[in-house]
Amino acid sequence: MPRIIARSNPVVFKTQAIRVEATPECLRYIPVGSPMNFADMLALRNPISVDDPERFSLTVANLGVSADLRVTLQGRDFHLMVRQDRPDRGDRVLKLLSGYVPAHELRVPLLTAMTEIAEELLLEGRGGWLQGQYQNTWLPTPYASELPVDSESHFSLSPERGHTRPVYCGELQLQERPRAYVHLPTNSLQLVYHLQIELPDEATQLSALHADEKLDTEGQLTASMDYEAPEVFLVEQLAPLEASRLYTLEKGQLVEQDPTGIVLSEALAPQQGWIIDAQRTYWPDGLAVF
Repeated sequence: MPRIIARSNPVVFKTQAIRVEATPECLRYIPVGSPMNFADMLALRNPISVDDPERFSLTVANLGVSADLRVTLQGRDFHLMVRQDRPDRGDRVLKLLSGYVPAHELRVPLLTAMTEIAEELLLEGRGGWLQGQYQNTWLPTPYASELPVDSESHFSLSPERGHTRPVYCGELQLQERPRAYVHLPTNSLQLVYHLQIELPDEATQLSALHADEKLDTEGQLTASMDYEAPEVFLVEQLAPLEASRLYTLEKGQLVEQDPTGIVLSEALAPQQGWIIDAQRTYWPDGLAVF
């Protein structure tokens, strides 16, 4: 049964539209216009088109970030994904941990990626819930009042790899060299950070759960978790791709899941230049992006 672990007011979210200048060498963006709320942003997320996927100039509705998280368990490498219902697109997908970048972090979107990891990825061991750390900086603990933090153990995040083409906010090159793409169907700029998770040796019986956010009937944004539906998936990419496998992590055990018919979000769809034009892709073809 789902357990609500936090409530918040979505009205406080503000962001800005994004001006994008793309060339074959790099992509540059700057926030433009006045701050807008979530509803105003959604109203701008209408399909767009470009003539040249390598060179264009346009204004998109928002900036989003995703985290491609890689973890090693039992000597095997996995990518972490979560399941999300998308009523506006009529599908249910596995996606990278992701979120919208608020106005005050548009110039430092890595901070948003860290916040999304802290808010979406729940790791429970025998001693409690693990807090994350990125290069000696602690991640927030948004659910500490409901989920006691293990004071003896934590997980660590580090850059896993950087994209070959740089991304700039104005004149500042972004740290960790994220992959960037403009998603034409949603009129948005997306950044994907590639990160490695290191789990503590002393943390045994680990379970991975997803904190899922939804609007309730009163317009409040609620975050909930469910032991019966952990919704964090470990993807083991193998060769050939058809041999790849899907698991959940429950009390230290890898529990295999059936990937038949799995839909993957557009972050794993083919990218041409700086552009992704697909709404979704499918298992196992989309795993090639990893």
